[in-house]
Amino acid sequence: MLSVFNGFEGLVKSLYGAFYTDLKIGAASGKTITVSNEQLQQLRGLKGVQNFSLIAEEKALVQNGQYQSIVYLKGVDENYRYTTGVAGYIQDNASYDIGNGQSPKLIVGEGVENALGIRADANIFLLNVYLPRKSSTEMLNAYEDISIDTVRTSASFKIQQDFDNKYAITNIEFIKRALKYAPDEYTSIEIKTAEKTDADVLKPALKKIFGKDYLIQNKYEQNKSLYSIMNVERWFVYGILSLILVVAAFTMIGALTMLVLEKQKDIAVLTSLGADRSLVQKIFLSEGMLLALIGGGVGMLLALGIAVLQMKTHFIPLTGGSFLIDYFPVKLRLFDFLLVSATVFVIAFIASWIPARKAARQKYSLRSE
Repeated sequence: MLSVFNGFEGLVKSLYGAFYTDLKIGAASGKTITVSNEQLQQLRGLKGVQNFSLIAEEKALVQNGQYQSIVYLKGVDENYRYTTGVAGYIQDNASYDIGNGQSPKLIVGEGVENALGIRADANIFLLNVYLPRKSSTEMLNAYEDISIDTVRTSASFKIQQDFDNKYAITNIEFIKRALKYAPDEYTSIEIKTAEKTDADVLKPALKKIFGKDYLIQNKYEQNKSLYSIMNVERWFVYGILSLILVVAAFTMIGALTMLVLEKQKDIAVLTSLGADRSLVQKIFLSEGMLLALIGGGVGMLLALGIAVLQMKTHFIPLTGGSFLIDYFPVKLRLFDFLLVSATVFVIAFIASWIPARKAARQKYSLRSE
């Protein structure tokens, strides 16, 4: 169970990892950040940074005739395809094409594509895009505070519903022009770290470059709620499995109690030969631990065999047809085996100690009634 949960957890993290980068630099307060050429040069020369992309993002209304959808319109530069894994999830063998500042193109999520009633890689109609600008007055001026443009779509991506249903990617120059951003104004910088580089190790160096007015987040901090929920679910599953073991332990208590009753004469013989209460208790305690060792060991070997077989042959299918994979994913972790072993040992010790303690406290006699 834990290995299957690990498999699903790894799958979800890989999907989120395709969209979210190792590090993200945003505004500590407000929506936009100012990035100088000097800061960009220092970022390029920072050891451990493999690539980075400048981002300008804003909510927008995209309209196709009577069909419309509210999306997070993400303006990206040419480095974005090398900074994230989005390009690897383009559908229908379409090309990754965000156009340019004068002729932008949209790469939309599959959910957005369906909401607009189009096929992104073959759509011949222009889409209307409405973007809100920063207003200098309290009263909304439709001519000044809302940007209206027309764009074409080039492709769609399918990663995960959270992204597919609300994101569209386009050229950053188009977004900056529509929002009237300054040349050095962005909403964030997304960074891909070099292989085997710990993202948290880079944080102090990035803070030194950008200062305290910038918020620097790793993958966990960008998706804190997701990782927290998965962690809670893991311990919830472990708690349920432990409860099952506790219920099963009553069988062991019953079996050892019956063994104590059956071996009363044997215990009496041992007592008469000089065995004390601690020895009697150790005998039945050892019996219980032996049962736990054999049962737990055989169970974990069977689990290991099934898990390895599933990893190699995918013989247990995942039905439904709407998933990215058609089999239950499995990922083995040594920590899980150690955790289960410790849990089995503790529960078995308590279950064995109860009848063993009872056997040690009773008084036995060889005389027949």
